[in-house]
Amino acid sequence: MLGRARIDQAMGVLVAWGGAAPDEAWDLLREVSMNTNRKLRMVAEILVGWPAGGPLLDDVREALDAAVAAAASTRHCSCGHF
Repeated sequence: MLGRARIDQAMGVLVAWGGAAPDEAWDLLREVSMNTNRKLRMVAEILVGWPAGGPLLDDVREALDAAVAAAASTRHCSCGHF
């Protein structure tokens, strides 16, 4: 259960920091996990510790920035859907 709680908390970080909708946060976490070759629960631990002054590893930061940017461009597409 602790793993799921951390994942939920990490999703909250992504909503607060990345401006993601709650339903997008899971996809962002999963993408960062895949792009850094880290287990999702490890990415969640890193993200939950980051606002409290924990390190945000370079590979996690880069993958997170890319995933958030891609999600933002999808939300704000010029197709008129969002």
